[in-house]
Amino acid sequence: MHQEQREVMVMGRNVAQKLIEAHLVAGEMVPGTEVGLRIDQSLTQDATGTMVMLELEALGLQRVRTGVSVQYVDHNLLQTDERNMADHLFLRSACQRFGLWYSKPGNGVSHPTHMQHFGVPGATLVGSDSHTCAAGSLGMLAIGVGGLDVALAMAGEPLYVTMPQIWGIQLTGALPAWVSAKDVILELLRRHGVTGAVHRIIEYHGPGLAGLSAMDRHVIANMGAELGATTTVFPADERVREFLVAQDREDDFVELLADPDAGYDVAGTIDLSTLEPLIAAPSSPGNVTPVRQVAGTPVQQVVIGSSANPGLRDFAVVAAILRGRQTDPQVSLDINPTSRQLLADLTAMGATGDLIRSGARLHQAGCMGCIGMGQAPAIGVNSLRTFPRNFPGRSGTTDDLVWLCSPETAAAAALTGRITDPRDLPRLLGIAYPVLDLPATASVNTATLEAPLPAAQAHTISLVKAPSIGSLPRLDALPDTLTGPVLIKAGDNVSTDEILPAGARVLPYRSNIAKLADFAFADLDPGYPRRARQAGQHMIVAGANYGQGSSREHAAIVPRHLGLRVVIAKSYARIHWQNLANFGILPLQFTDDTDYDRITAGDALAVDDLRAAVRDGTEITVRNQTSSATYRARHRLSPRQAAMVLTGGQIPRLRQPQPLGPGRETRS
Repeated sequence: MHQEQREVMVMGRNVAQKLIEAHLVAGEMVPGTEVGLRIDQSLTQDATGTMVMLELEALGLQRVRTGVSVQYVDHNLLQTDERNMADHLFLRSACQRFGLWYSKPGNGVSHPTHMQHFGVPGATLVGSDSHTCAAGSLGMLAIGVGGLDVALAMAGEPLYVTMPQIWGIQLTGALPAWVSAKDVILELLRRHGVTGAVHRIIEYHGPGLAGLSAMDRHVIANMGAELGATTTVFPADERVREFLVAQDREDDFVELLADPDAGYDVAGTIDLSTLEPLIAAPSSPGNVTPVRQVAGTPVQQVVIGSSANPGLRDFAVVAAILRGRQTDPQVSLDINPTSRQLLADLTAMGATGDLIRSGARLHQAGCMGCIGMGQAPAIGVNSLRTFPRNFPGRSGTTDDLVWLCSPETAAAAALTGRITDPRDLPRLLGIAYPVLDLPATASVNTATLEAPLPAAQAHTISLVKAPSIGSLPRLDALPDTLTGPVLIKAGDNVSTDEILPAGARVLPYRSNIAKLADFAFADLDPGYPRRARQAGQHMIVAGANYGQGSSREHAAIVPRHLGLRVVIAKSYARIHWQNLANFGILPLQFTDDTDYDRITAGDALAVDDLRAAVRDGTEITVRNQTSSATYRARHRLSPRQAAMVLTGGQIPRLRQPQPLGPGRETRS
């Protein structure tokens, strides 16, 4: 492996390597080792941002040290009580206090809105949202992480990640009619599943890129998260320049291309001309099949929107297909504009009217149904969505049947009332593939963004904290001897939505950890909160890819609040693994995966001499006090992370003034 790495490094640099090298402040670019990266920009959204701002307060930070930091309000838009608005007021005051931009409710989903106003080729971006990787469409190194990591980056600390392999995917050919960017990423998921890009950066290159706009690339980069990728990277080429020109930001363009002789750790190819319409069946983004194979399945809901299909083209093509026609009587067609700008452009084109006249329901700009904030489907009916995820219950309905597809496939289902291959629309309804005439310039409106206050004025601002705004939990150090029951034995690919649901019922409590605890594992095991409160210190055993999906650190904070100290799994999703460590939960992995089958929920487990084993990185023996069996496990934490877990996580460290790094001032 080291020889292979040396061979790659003597060749020219690919885009990902150039981005990492330009921002590397710690470690070496060797896959599997920890590296520290200087961060230029950050984004937070309101489902995660409240905790981030509380963390900035705990840091004693006077002003963010990133070049650009933006707080978006895009998740919690349904104001059914006072909590969501109270959080928005708190977030705005925190932006004024700490020097962030504030994007108010209605401006749109963070990812496309950030791309429109702040995305810059060659820059690094961290976000407390797993789909932050979408900004790789502009030639950025954009990584989704937990809120604590974002707070530290905003305070000037490096972002520490495991150096990934670079997976170069060459695109050739051009997309045929009725096939679009969503089908490209669904094809990768069909081939490789939801763990196919774990510990990898996906970098697209090749002649097929010429036919993909910057927003097409956003679609593909966004759902790299569903493959488990650390991030996705595209070159900053002529198509990126076109996008920035349309946004009246041509001066922000910097060309960033792979060297002609660049190499990759892993290589793949997709011939775009061979792709067909694809769809991910319930209830995993990796459950992909050709649309033609499930054609005829009844559909009762179609939802257009989300960060996975956020472009003007994605909405305009639906409007063009529906123009002059009515949706099937049994279908509820919901339109979630992804930004205020998009809605203005769509309306100027006349496409908004086409959608409304066809029977569509128009909602406000934001994430909405993508995170269960309204638009929950009925039990047992099929909902087709242009979304990135269809994990069980994510829609807000426990027994949901959510399918993921392209705008073309969604529009076809809206018209026919069943899953329909859009290539059949000419034959079925006489609809030719639309040729869109999109505006060359966007209706840019920066007045809806609130700029940071000058430092002198910012220091006079007090945080606006309603009673619903909580506080950071107090966490104790990892004990040397740990005993406790296995309260949950989870299977493979458990998502953070299943660990702690999102949606209109739960998200308003996002800074109230004690209340959020009532919802922990609500869909997997409703009795968990009660048993955890009774047991106190306990453990969880899980299968492969534990914690996939959202970056919400609440999925670690809440179980920690309930007494979770150790998770033993076959493997972890990247962000949740880091979040567990951030909050002092020890993420162990089985040395022998077959030991998973030898543990039963309810078994009492014990570990002795734990602190030395964590510090030294040695193998840990886990004793089953119920069955007398023993298991071997170990962590893969860096020394920095191991020290953090031993102290109880990042929060105990945040409560004390600490140096920010060699030669820097302290945070307080």
